[in-house]
Amino acid sequence: MICRKICQKNSRSFSQWRRFLVYSAAAPQPSITGDAARRANFELGSLFRAQVSFFTNPRTSIWNGGNSSSIPFGIKWCQFTTQTMPDHPIGGVVDVPLAQTGEGIAECELIKWFVQEGDQVEEFQPLCEVQSDKATIEITSRYKGNVYSLLHIPGNIVKVGETLLKMAVDETAFSSQSVGAPEIMKAHDLSTKEFDIVDSKVKNDEPVLSTPAVRNFAKQLGVNIEEVCGTGKDGRILKDDVVSYAEGVLKESSASVNASCAEKSLDISLIYGQEFEDKIIPLRGFQRAMVKSMTLAAKIPHFHYVDEINCNALVELKASFQSENSDPSVKYTFLPVLIKALSMALTKFPLLNSSFNEQLQEVTLKGSHNIGIAMATPHGLVVPNIKKVQRLSISEITKELSRLQQLALANKLSSDDISGGTITLSNIGAIGGKFGSPLINVPEASIIAIGRIQKLPQFDEDGNIYPASVMTINIGSDHRVLDGATVAKFCNEWKLFIEKPELLMLHMR
Repeated sequence: MICRKICQKNSRSFSQWRRFLVYSAAAPQPSITGDAARRANFELGSLFRAQVSFFTNPRTSIWNGGNSSSIPFGIKWCQFTTQTMPDHPIGGVVDVPLAQTGEGIAECELIKWFVQEGDQVEEFQPLCEVQSDKATIEITSRYKGNVYSLLHIPGNIVKVGETLLKMAVDETAFSSQSVGAPEIMKAHDLSTKEFDIVDSKVKNDEPVLSTPAVRNFAKQLGVNIEEVCGTGKDGRILKDDVVSYAEGVLKESSASVNASCAEKSLDISLIYGQEFEDKIIPLRGFQRAMVKSMTLAAKIPHFHYVDEINCNALVELKASFQSENSDPSVKYTFLPVLIKALSMALTKFPLLNSSFNEQLQEVTLKGSHNIGIAMATPHGLVVPNIKKVQRLSISEITKELSRLQQLALANKLSSDDISGGTITLSNIGAIGGKFGSPLINVPEASIIAIGRIQKLPQFDEDGNIYPASVMTINIGSDHRVLDGATVAKFCNEWKLFIEKPELLMLHMR
């Protein structure tokens, strides 16, 4: 018979060691009977029990020729057995947790997996995509190995530090053969639950390969896992296999019921009309961030200042920019000019570009004009910001705004794109509406809602009526930091730059 060697050592126990050897001759042994046979069988059975109990008990007693020796766990030791063993991961199974994705982030939503159970993974290969309150991030692998089990499904909320998946690192070979002898595992702080378990029941003389999580999921659905056909590596049964099998059973069982009840259901629907059911939609990603932000904003004493701005000169300036534009990828709109004019006004009224610390009763005047732009996306409302607008030209603002809009629509904004804003613009006029009453984007001190530009009749100084392109703005401010007079003076300064954009040339650096 072939002997397999099992070795476990602890560098902290070099002073203590034992060696036990159970030898089994390869040549056929002469038949023995009576007490000798019973003694041989007892020795072999004791060895098997010792192999299992050594890894499950802190101290293990191994029978050796009638002498019982107690071995502390971790002492360097070596043992031989005549039983074959399944192959196990050389490096062991490791947990891959959700790392800290940004300051103040406590949890993330799992968007999608890039790998499946049994897949070979290289170092730095993307494993999954998660979304926090601030950004969408790809989680990459720190190890090279095989995906042992996925512990979450898309849509789950995962806490920072919680295990996302388990990986068998280095040269991993999953066991594909059923073993009759007790399993002996390497003591790398792993329990039997962390290894693939081959179901003891065998169908057609083939083992059923699945992870504990998948078997538990099948049990919850009432599915016999032996009847499921696996599509994973070496026929491994994945969670999707269980779901597909369960759906097939439900369709078959409901086919006859639906056929017999079809006529009756039709009559009932005609009598009582169509039934409408409530639908529960969990809030995820940016929607969860909006809940937190607006809950904090509701605690701030707001006041709003409303005014109208004549945009005739702004309309002409936009048309001039577009006619002279030589770059087809750049599309000029009103918003970049409004952003630049806002930055010029903030230079004179820095209190609107500030934040308030309630605990310390302090106001921080922000040095950079990081102007946030509220954007409605299929994934929810998001507010990326353009950094240091006071240093940018209108052309540079246009390109940066376009970049942020494309990333927002693709749900690829980074944490840096979303964090660090100092004041926010909400362009509701791009969708519709004359004006709105915006709520402050905490911890900022002000937010401005811009309505759509519309043609309205206006009177000149001589009393003559003329058509004017008028835009309504609504400035929401934190009344703990700002008063009405300060906001009114700021609005007049901003309004002047918009109605006479040539003045921007006098103040640009």
